Amino acid sequence: MTNQRPLQKQLREIPPEQFTRRWAGFATTKLPYKMARSTAGPIFQFAQRTEEQPGKYRFGAFLSTTDRDEVDALTLDYPKRWHVEEFFNAHQALGWNRAGTMNLNIRYGQMTMALIAQAVLYRLRCLLGEPYSEWDAGHLAKSLLAGLEGDIRASRDTIVVTYYNAPNVESLRAHYEGLPDRLESKHIDPRIPWLYGFKLDFRFR
Repeated sequence: MTNQRPLQKQLREIPPEQFTRRWAGFATTKLPYKMARSTAGPIFQFAQRTEEQPGKYRFGAFLSTTDRDEVDALTLDYPKRWHVEEFFNAHQALGWNRAGTMNLNIRYGQMTMALIAQAVLYRLRCLLGEPYSEWDAGHLAKSLLAGLEGDIRASRDTIVVTYYNAPNVESLRAHYEGLPDRLESKHIDPRIPWLYGFKLDFRFR
């Protein structure tokens, strides 16, 4: 629940004895909740209180559509769920932040392409290291990918991409230069169907 003044006021008005002290500095309670202008339900409010001294209490609250143990939900389930939030925060610029259409076939295609892009960027972050490995997709696109200079040329059956100011050049060169030969040495066909069967190679200057 959004941590605004009305919520804080409501949480502070809950009688102290209604909270169950779980361990030092952490107490919880579960309350039925009614959303304004909504017939959805039943809904439950999981409230948590941290700190030991009454004058220093801090409150937080979460809504649930199931009547369950709030301690497990707050201490075990929510931290696991937070990794999903981290994913969307880091990769929402790849297309997760807008739907565009409610057509399921188009949405599945969009999500598939976003996942492919996320996998490629994950690999790139690992190769580049810090600080690039900590950047979200938007920052990476604006401060790294959009700033690269280079050219693209076709040489026989290979499309050669040359970069002139890429970071961590030696690391990238070790993984991407001579890419068709590297793939063939691992018994992988280097021809790319959606590039009309061309191979793809990279140069770094």
